[in-house]
Amino acid sequence: MHRDLIPLNSFDSSHSSVYQYEFTNMWKRIVLLLSLLLAAPVVARDKPESWLVVRSEHFSVLTNANEKAGRKIADQFERIRSVFHVAFPHLSIDTSSPIVVLAVKDEKDFRGLEPQAYLAKGQVKLGGLFLRMPDKNYVLMRVDAEGDHPYAVVYHEYTHLLLGKSMEWMPLWMNEGLAEFYQNTDIHEKDVALGEASPENLQLLRENRLLPLATLFAVDANSPYYHEENKGSIFYAESWALIHYIIVKDRQEKTQRLTEYSELLAQKVDPVAAASRTFGDLKQMQANLENYIHQRIYSYFKLTAVTGVEDTAFKVQALTETQADAARADFLAYDERVADARALLERVLHDDPKNVSAHETMGYLEFRAGHMEEARKWYEQAVKLDSRSYLAHYYFAAISMNAGVDPGDDAQVESSLRAAIKLNPSFAPAFDRLAAFEGMMHKNLDEAHMMALTATELEPGNVTYRLTGANVLMEMERIKDAVAVLQGALRVAKSAEETATIQNFLARVEAYAAARAREEEQNRRVAEELKADAQANAEFAAAADGDVIAAANEPPKGPHRFMVGTLQNVRCHDPHILMTLAAKGKTLALHSGNYYKIIFTAVGFTPKGEISPCKDLEGAAAKVEYVESGAAPATGYVVGIELHK
Repeated sequence: MHRDLIPLNSFDSSHSSVYQYEFTNMWKRIVLLLSLLLAAPVVARDKPESWLVVRSEHFSVLTNANEKAGRKIADQFERIRSVFHVAFPHLSIDTSSPIVVLAVKDEKDFRGLEPQAYLAKGQVKLGGLFLRMPDKNYVLMRVDAEGDHPYAVVYHEYTHLLLGKSMEWMPLWMNEGLAEFYQNTDIHEKDVALGEASPENLQLLRENRLLPLATLFAVDANSPYYHEENKGSIFYAESWALIHYIIVKDRQEKTQRLTEYSELLAQKVDPVAAASRTFGDLKQMQANLENYIHQRIYSYFKLTAVTGVEDTAFKVQALTETQADAARADFLAYDERVADARALLERVLHDDPKNVSAHETMGYLEFRAGHMEEARKWYEQAVKLDSRSYLAHYYFAAISMNAGVDPGDDAQVESSLRAAIKLNPSFAPAFDRLAAFEGMMHKNLDEAHMMALTATELEPGNVTYRLTGANVLMEMERIKDAVAVLQGALRVAKSAEETATIQNFLARVEAYAAARAREEEQNRRVAEELKADAQANAEFAAAADGDVIAAANEPPKGPHRFMVGTLQNVRCHDPHILMTLAAKGKTLALHSGNYYKIIFTAVGFTPKGEISPCKDLEGAAAKVEYVESGAAPATGYVVGIELHK
């Protein structure tokens, strides 16, 4: 799998300049993206609003402000995208799911859409937020937002979104440090300011003891130092400070230490070992970082963000009231303001019963509520209304699979998944579900494996896709490969729950592998025994002479005889048996075409259990009744054997 490296020293390009400013104790409030709770009423509209959409090459901006504001916001997002293109030239920075920006004109409209958690009195006033979902990416922002960095949370989460493909090798401190670094981005008319120091982080670090760097580098999702919901912690602040320090030092000293560190990580070198190899003595680096945190002057960068996109190429379209309501309802559904979303959707469907977006959003609400059959119906209707909606195709198929695919629906489910992939070849969930579907049906397993690999390559940080791939490999009996995939999944797990799920799966796979190894060993031994039996039978047949075996199947015709002696050289070729009877220096060759027909008796003792001719006759004293036979050299056809003590 290709891994994109991050040449963060690219700020040395001719497009950038370095500036400095003095840190003061003035606080710049940073908004944080918190957990989304349940619904609150939408602010009622006094009159219909005018909404329009401005579409640039990579973003859709829906706004109720005006066209000028919409164009400016679209241009700003294209420029922040170009910043990442310059900073991360080898990174794929275009998302598989669309990024939709809802730019509302004021606080009133913002509160009609923002998370319920922020509606309570005394809560932080947001300037913007970013909703990252598997199937959609939403930005909500105020056109009139104030403050030094009103969109910090937007840029923070946008950084995580773009760095998602590096999740397999990028440690948490680096991922969060870069997000903190880019969240203080300022986009101006002619340039972009990057890397302004965070007063909040600096004050927190100055008032508390730093984590040892070896500890910081080893922090993972299960560490007590990492709490995603508490971003104002030492871990986040120190991660930001270290990233800021390394980037600035790399520029000043014309080194590429962060790039070299990234290359080692991509080669699966342990983060602490990679840091020692790249940065040198960690205790000395810690002392340097302490001094850096307590200095008063900090550098930042100005970058000319060349987008290659002119705002004259933007497409502007007025939205009807129904279209605008459908868009707001969809955002509210993903924002978990369920009651508000339903109220708007009912109005939309009343005015426009064939509105595809409303059908999709209703399906999503039912899906989130666990009403799978209702959700399936809404998405099925959306597919019929618009066969080019990849989300409708995807959710219809995924929900059908979750409910248990009826045999009659197999073709429709597969067709919808393939349609979703064709309509959006970058949408990882569709590849994942097709892999799971084919694995479940135990068909096209080579293709299923490729589908799982594609989903993982598109979103390396998604553990579910790796589990699907491991399941497919198990169906293919590629157990060692499944174990390797699960071990890779452990490295990108982001929570204790994910780690536990992978470990349980890995334990089952390893137990299955052990059982298969035992079975293969048993089969090997059986095969060796069969081979030995076959060789013995061949030797038996050669020794017995084929004519004897053939003659043994013929009814005996000669006179009956009796002879007492010791049975020797007993050999079986089921159901044939050959033996010799030795008595007073005389040896008689005997045979039977079916030893099951021989009459066995015992004199002077009681045999222990049923007599097994092939095992119990060797060396036994016996009186043998036989019929003379012409099948030399076995001249006697055995009729009965009387065993003596």
